[in-house]
Amino acid sequence: MNHLRFQGQVVVVKPLRYSPAGIAVCEVILQHESTVEQATVPRQLSFEIDAVAMGDTAVLLSSVTVGQFLNIQGFIAPLRKSSARLVLHIQSFQNQNALPKVLV
Repeated sequence: MNHLRFQGQVVVVKPLRYSPAGIAVCEVILQHESTVEQATVPRQLSFEIDAVAMGDTAVLLSSVTVGQFLNIQGFIAPLRKSSARLVLHIQSFQNQNALPKVLV
């Protein structure tokens, strides 16, 4: 199963665009920092990941701003067919900065 829950801070929000088929697309770059335990040893993580949302989720994602923290649910897939580069595909997200917190 390819399902990912992820928390990250928005560092880039690209302008909303539309695919040739007319589907809304929003791309963001997220920064993640955490500590996880691996083989009983704490491991510090700090990395950026490219993410994309499509359709209604893309329209909502396009309104987030740099610095906001998001809880994301989605999956990992290649950027393009036969590409080795992976991208996080956002299926839903929760903006931690929004009041009240509403799952999109």
